Amino acid sequence: MPANSKHTLVVVNPGHFHAGLTLRKRHPLLSDEVYVYAEDGPELRKFLHLVDAFNQREEDPTSWELHIYRGPDYLDALLQQPPGDVAMVAGKNNTKLSTMHRLHQAGLHVLGDKSWLIDASQLDLLEAITSSPPLTMDIMTERFEVAARLQVALSQNPEIFGGFRVDGSEPAVYFKSVHHLYKEVNGKPLVRPVWYFDYGVLGEGITDVTTHLVDMAQWMVAGDQGVDYERDIVLTEARQWPTDIPLEMFSRITGLKEFPEYACRDVSNGVLHYLCNANIKYTLRGVPVEVDSIWDLAIPEGGGDTHYCILRGTRADLVVDQGADTDFVTRLRVIPIETSTAYEKSLDEALAGMQDICPGVGYRADEYGYLVTIPAETRNGHEARFAEVLNEFLGYVDAGEWPPRVSQELVTKYKLLANAYDLSHR
Repeated sequence: MPANSKHTLVVVNPGHFHAGLTLRKRHPLLSDEVYVYAEDGPELRKFLHLVDAFNQREEDPTSWELHIYRGPDYLDALLQQPPGDVAMVAGKNNTKLSTMHRLHQAGLHVLGDKSWLIDASQLDLLEAITSSPPLTMDIMTERFEVAARLQVALSQNPEIFGGFRVDGSEPAVYFKSVHHLYKEVNGKPLVRPVWYFDYGVLGEGITDVTTHLVDMAQWMVAGDQGVDYERDIVLTEARQWPTDIPLEMFSRITGLKEFPEYACRDVSNGVLHYLCNANIKYTLRGVPVEVDSIWDLAIPEGGGDTHYCILRGTRADLVVDQGADTDFVTRLRVIPIETSTAYEKSLDEALAGMQDICPGVGYRADEYGYLVTIPAETRNGHEARFAEVLNEFLGYVDAGEWPPRVSQELVTKYKLLANAYDLSHR
């Protein structure tokens, strides 16, 4: 397809609301004609309802025209004569890689939501779809969060950060992310599909949100240099533990009155012990990394998901946190090992050079060191970042170029998760 022409999107069996969020905004490289091939049922209806809400909203409405094929043979029907050149896959994780592999073989570029795999048996398919064109990429929204982008930029400045502090007992890179099983999306309660609690379909916690944290660590430590699992990763520890879900809360989350049969092995005294929390420790290019991904039951009133990331440097620690004391927006602090007039001047110059990342960014001193001031208008929110991932992906497709590091990062990331899964079960 010639550069700068319109691409046509095919949405394949959208079982996760992320598929809908990708269509939150129109895109100049994407036709308004969107083709949907899916099993009929509540998941498809939720997707259609979300896209319709985007079309009907008063401010900046979209104008998607959906052409829908319903049936259990949706993938075979699609592959007989693909109506588009770009496919979106966001649904059941156990079949995601095999679906993406068939789309890849048919010549479609594929944008796939995490998680791509649930165990190491699927790594061969991963290698196949990332080793050659057409282009395949996963949806990593957190690389577009403004505080994270500033944190990474500051970590690359030796006058501000120095280098990663690797000689202490604490990890040089640490993440903790807390999500909630019951939450709202686009202002309405999210009802999760029942297969969300089936490990054989969704996978366990160590291959879920952890994907984002591992991806962020690769971005922060390796930058654009790429990573290789055998060369750069040493996995040292991996474990998982459950969140307890009473039946009443399970019913609110899924709409079901009883636990499904497949989950009964993990139920005792009317409580489902859902294996969704994970911790991984490893080194990446000699830099110690630790990630914690946690699932609580429900967002407390007035609350939200929380996030914490610290990069420990030889000249300063860079801390991003998001929680009740930040009004659930990300906050970035620079905590110098030693403060001085010269250091503050370097910080001032560094932030002045980051106006392309965040127009109006500044700083002020506080009791910890320096608080980076991020203008509210530069914060786009989690749901809006899906459109930014789509923009990056279509830019690659339109240019006909695929940075080798992207494929390398994909393989390394999912190998780490698959091996961490195995280690957690030993």
